[in-house]
Amino acid sequence: MNKRLKLIWRSLLILFGVLIIFFAYIKISEPKQIYPFNDELGITQLPTDLGSSFFKTFDRYTKIAAPNGEAIHIVAQNQITNEQLIRCRNILEHYLTDYKGSKYGNNKSDIANKMVENKAVLTLLNGQDDGHLINSIRVMLTGIFGQALFHNEIQVEGHAWYTNQNYEHRDASYEEILHFVHDNGIGVDGHNSLPGAQPEFQKEIRAAQINGLKNKIWASNEREKDWILELEAENSLSQEYLASVIDTYYGLWGAWKNSGGGMWGIYNAKTRDELNEKDALGFKLMDNKYFHPYITYNARIDKDFKGVFSLKYNSNIPYTNHSRYLKDITLLGRNNVKIIINELNNCITGNSGINTVIFSGSSAEYHVQKESNCIIVTDLITDRDGVNVLKKVEKIQFTDSTLNI
Repeated sequence: MNKRLKLIWRSLLILFGVLIIFFAYIKISEPKQIYPFNDELGITQLPTDLGSSFFKTFDRYTKIAAPNGEAIHIVAQNQITNEQLIRCRNILEHYLTDYKGSKYGNNKSDIANKMVENKAVLTLLNGQDDGHLINSIRVMLTGIFGQALFHNEIQVEGHAWYTNQNYEHRDASYEEILHFVHDNGIGVDGHNSLPGAQPEFQKEIRAAQINGLKNKIWASNEREKDWILELEAENSLSQEYLASVIDTYYGLWGAWKNSGGGMWGIYNAKTRDELNEKDALGFKLMDNKYFHPYITYNARIDKDFKGVFSLKYNSNIPYTNHSRYLKDITLLGRNNVKIIINELNNCITGNSGINTVIFSGSSAEYHVQKESNCIIVTDLITDRDGVNVLKKVEKIQFTDSTLNI
């Protein structure tokens, strides 16, 4: 063997050794648990029937029970906070909550059951989906295949990433959990897909996606051509299109300043008001078909939040592009917090601080009554503040007075 071949052989051996060490580290290293289990919040250790491979990568578990009695699994790595874990479960529940009277969402039992049948697992991973694939490789080596969502892309209501609308930590939760439900429950037509429970809805989604691509409503820029080819090859065009519509519908891009559209400028419509104008078929997907017009879960406001949290849209407060669609909230922690309500018949639960709920009109324009452990405030003016249920709230603020409870 000549010197050149010896050098090549030695280099290959070194490279092979480095790869063995690297992959051994990925496979063997099990980061210590940071956040505790909490049975009251439904955060537990992983069930043994998931299999030993999960224990090598994940340290906490929660679930949603499908109507068939089986579980849709959510597993988390150690950097995922308990509040992030709860928020992801809430969003999944939101997508699976029946939308009474809607065309495809009146009863979503078949979709949840189909997700169980398709062995759907939501994997919440450390880090960020930024090309550094250590976590993804670690998961792949365990043989776990699920819908991935990363720590740095999960916002919690009231957290600084949320209130500042920090797009360096942009909220990918609605997008990725939508993919999770779409791929495993609603269904996707074409190759490389699992059977779904709503093929007729998928036909409408596909038609809107084809129209969006054809008419340059979505993914029309030159820089996205290679991405579109990649999506076509893996048959995920309709999933990515629908995610753009959903993110806009729930106000996630209203604070985005770098372009006139949503989803990093990929989608033409930036706000819900623009949907019908710029993408009529996309708007029809949201019009009493499956997705609720407001957020159905009770949002847990971060324990470190201070000041005034607004549920009412205010162009000077970026996060209200999204919070305007919240209906029910629970304050955490001990800070004094004021809440500005919106028109959605809110339910407000206070924390251990002094909490004040702010209304739009004078005291004479409201009916206030006490029922067991809550106060019910009814706006006598139509289409303004609605009916609000207040729990553990100390003060009600009107434009002309403040009522101490």
